[in-house]
Amino acid sequence: MTVKSIKPNVSFSLFTASKQVQFIQTLKRIRFSGQLILTSSDQQKWLFFLCQGHLMYATGGTHPVRRWLRNVAAHSPQLTLDRSTIERDLTGFDPATCKTCWQYHLLIVWAKQQKITHEQIAKLIQSVITEVLFDIAQTQQTTYQIKQDNTLSTQLPVIDVEDAIARANQRWQAWHHDLVAEYSPNLAPVIRQPQALQARTSEAVYQLLSKLLDGKHTLRDVAVQMKRDVLQVTRSLLPYIRWGLVELISIPDLPNPIKQEDSKRPPATAQSTQALIACVDDSPLVCHTMEKLLSASGYQSLVIDDGLRAIALLIARKPDLIFLDLVMPNTNGYEICAKLRKLQAFQTTPIVILTGKDGIVDRVRAKLVGASDFLNKPIDAGTVLNVISKHLKQSVVSH
Repeated sequence: MTVKSIKPNVSFSLFTASKQVQFIQTLKRIRFSGQLILTSSDQQKWLFFLCQGHLMYATGGTHPVRRWLRNVAAHSPQLTLDRSTIERDLTGFDPATCKTCWQYHLLIVWAKQQKITHEQIAKLIQSVITEVLFDIAQTQQTTYQIKQDNTLSTQLPVIDVEDAIARANQRWQAWHHDLVAEYSPNLAPVIRQPQALQARTSEAVYQLLSKLLDGKHTLRDVAVQMKRDVLQVTRSLLPYIRWGLVELISIPDLPNPIKQEDSKRPPATAQSTQALIACVDDSPLVCHTMEKLLSASGYQSLVIDDGLRAIALLIARKPDLIFLDLVMPNTNGYEICAKLRKLQAFQTTPIVILTGKDGIVDRVRAKLVGASDFLNKPIDAGTVLNVISKHLKQSVVSH
């Protein structure tokens, strides 16, 4: 099931131009299934779970537990969120074998128990992903890694990547076009000068602020309690903040109900192999997509968009595997493959032909000139990574 929504009208901004956003869009284009792991310079991690290029869930960052509880309270107020209930519903949950995270697991449990509707789940997941994308956008620099897993299933509503980015971008622009851009919604307001604050407000407002601004709840938490948008709440507090009556402070996350998850690290990917994979294709889109996919999977990449320069560059770098476009201007994949096979250095190198066609004649001809495999376009992330794994293992065995 895919969540449909009307895309807001958004203009170009630093948010949509960010490398993180562009890479998530690339994963949609290649229908990737698995995990995307983003890591900031201060070692904060965010995890996105995708199935066939759609977003299943996202977690990580500064307050993953706080974010989760806040959004459950906002979108499914009928649920009881005391710790004993959560721990009971997590009975039998094993983070070592779970393919997603405990938050997603709980949603599945509650959906089966009919404690929460699919509409509520869709809104909750959408809101969580929007917050995560917003927080990542405030991080100056991140590195990304992917872990392919084609067994991930969509037991709950999934979110379209473009819809999620549009919603997050809309919030990003609203926040940064306002006077609150210098603050993070993950900071917690606390009253520093109660007497001065009381003198500047009515008794009713002061009592409300005294209750909400206790330094234990973030701006986002306060907004949910007040049933208002976080931007409106922050804007309303801005005068008190600038007068020094209220201060915004950093606070820790709430306790994690799954303590083992704190020490859990993403499993090692192909990064340790550092094999060099080449892609020869005259399409800039294909080259860009392959380069991003290979880099995030831990491989070195060599992309060549000019068929006439391909052989010289391949001889100079000697890649471990070559993806070769079938149809290119001035030359074609058959000719390049045949020439490479005549060279001693490339007689056993896996060469995978890329093509938009799927004819038996092309396959036979590719085999005759020495191609190792045949891959149809548009490229699929899982298929590409499986082909690489298969042929590199065969290459190791043959040596």
